[in-house]
Amino acid sequence: MAKFYLTTPIYYVNARPHIGHTYTTVVGDAIARYKRMLGDEVVFLTGTDEHGQKIERSAKAARMEPQKFVDRIANEYRSLWDSLDLRYDRFIRTTEWRHERAVHNLLCKARDAGYIYKGTYEGLYCVSDELYVDDPTAEGKCPLCGRELEKISEENYYFKLSAFADRLLELYNRPGLPFVQPESRRNEVISFVKGGLRDLSVSRTSIKWGIPWPDDDKHVVYVWYDALTSYMSGVGYGDDELQFEKMWPADLHLIGKEILRFHAVYWPAFLMAADEPLPKRVVAHGWWTFEGEKMSKSRGNIRLAQPIANVLGVDALRYFLLREMVFGQDGSFSYEALLTRYNSDLANGLGNFASRTLAMIEQYFGSVVPTAAPATDSSLAALSADRQAAALRHYEKFEFSSALQSIWDLIAAGDAYLTREKPWTLAADPARRVDLGIVLYNAAELLRIVSMLAHPVLPHSTQKIWAQLGQKTLLAGERIDQIQWGGLKPGTQIEKGEALFPRIQKEDAIERMDQMEEEIRSEGAPKPAAPAAASSAAPAAAAATAPAADNRIGIEDFAKVEMRVGEVKSAERVPNADKLLMIMVDIGSEVRQVVSGIAQFYEPEKLVGRKVVVVVNLAPRKLRGVESNGMIVAASVGPEGKPVLAGFLEDVPVGTRLK
Repeated sequence: MAKFYLTTPIYYVNARPHIGHTYTTVVGDAIARYKRMLGDEVVFLTGTDEHGQKIERSAKAARMEPQKFVDRIANEYRSLWDSLDLRYDRFIRTTEWRHERAVHNLLCKARDAGYIYKGTYEGLYCVSDELYVDDPTAEGKCPLCGRELEKISEENYYFKLSAFADRLLELYNRPGLPFVQPESRRNEVISFVKGGLRDLSVSRTSIKWGIPWPDDDKHVVYVWYDALTSYMSGVGYGDDELQFEKMWPADLHLIGKEILRFHAVYWPAFLMAADEPLPKRVVAHGWWTFEGEKMSKSRGNIRLAQPIANVLGVDALRYFLLREMVFGQDGSFSYEALLTRYNSDLANGLGNFASRTLAMIEQYFGSVVPTAAPATDSSLAALSADRQAAALRHYEKFEFSSALQSIWDLIAAGDAYLTREKPWTLAADPARRVDLGIVLYNAAELLRIVSMLAHPVLPHSTQKIWAQLGQKTLLAGERIDQIQWGGLKPGTQIEKGEALFPRIQKEDAIERMDQMEEEIRSEGAPKPAAPAAASSAAPAAAAATAPAADNRIGIEDFAKVEMRVGEVKSAERVPNADKLLMIMVDIGSEVRQVVSGIAQFYEPEKLVGRKVVVVVNLAPRKLRGVESNGMIVAASVGPEGKPVLAGFLEDVPVGTRLK
């Protein structure tokens, strides 16, 4: 049994997880499930990065102790991953004592080998990326995120990064398995190193929220030295040497392309300095974009996983993320594309093929798999073998979109086969019963193979198909590399069961997801979905939620929310959106366009002239393609959450600020 140790990035806990974090973790989960179906001993690690200046400032702004702040956000990550049934084996937090010990161990090895010295750093620093920037061409902007840089001057410990340029280039050019993938990212890293490496500051004295420097408590460890070591501390480095010797080095670090430099340059250099084995691969995927821009908290255009999982189901979320984005490239996110994929590929594709095959076996053979005597369709079996091999090749390269295309080729072939052979016509002729049995056996066998091949991506719905086909084992325990045609035993009792992916009305689903997204943002608390294959009715109940926390804020935080008296100048319904109104509101200094989900309770023409409360300093966002520049304040009344607009008993001038 081969071991396979893979990691996601250790996510920074300055805000709740969004669809980008979810994508990376879903990819890791799919790889882990695939490797387990090959018989490998898999350890899948994820976790949270909880130190650094950005966390220190975020905690202060929230009027919380840093530890309480990171506890809350870390729990949101863990709760979301659990609710999406992402089956990680290890969860490491950089505030754990075992991790601090590991960081000290790695640092001291590098220091004792002569690769760390004390100096003074004077230059620019990006708080957002926790990055020292000594590039003279930076012009005050971070080369990674484009944000304004801060000037700092402080005593630091330095790491001799410049000493490792030749060894790093040798690593990137080694024969066999490339250290950095895909090729475009490898070339990017080679160009960076060839451009010259400067020694790296690896401590801070101006902040306190971090791991103390060994033997010098004026300093805390640079957050990236800290965070990267979690890949080792998570499997016992400096704590459980037997476990560490068994699992390290990592077989795969799965990351987003924005943190490539830290993983492909700094991390192997840190390990070389400590004479520790290097990970085998660093694989960088692309970004999700929304309306042409990278999703990011600062742009206010992020999307959350919970509404999708609640409305469409966990497997639909997984399928879209892995099918829509070509791994390694950027992908464009939209609810429209999501619903198109759901209805075409899942409802009309896999769901329909499974339903019609099982229904005909139930109707014509009393829910018993017929005998495929004396032979099966050789062309169908040959196509199955070809598409199986293609899917496995793509899985090995993490080409999930192509792997799923190969699997869906089989579904299309199965649908075409049923259309061509017309089992409903064969059923009308008693003399053709053997032929009918052969046709339905072939379709059911194809469905069995599809469920095995798609299991790493669609674990919940394929397990349901597996059970409907009368299989008593867990599909996760089957060998995906040992699929043979004819494995479905004639005489097996099937269970038709419920439809896996009922068709969804796009407009209704988009409205519900928009509404949930808005509720989550306004309430400030995530609502994870329970694991489910699909849901066409009410959202699934949450399987896990964050524990209650003291959410009280100070007056400084309240003062950040700017609310003003507005007067409605016009209102009209948003096309194809039953719940949304587009409202033009005079707020004194200007007339704002605001989209509000009150159309079911307020007639547009009756709102004209009404005074309302408007939050005017929210970042703009689009609802159903219409930009909203603010939020109208309303109470949520009763079990159905009926909105009741806030108003005034006395006459208040337009533009007056609420305090």
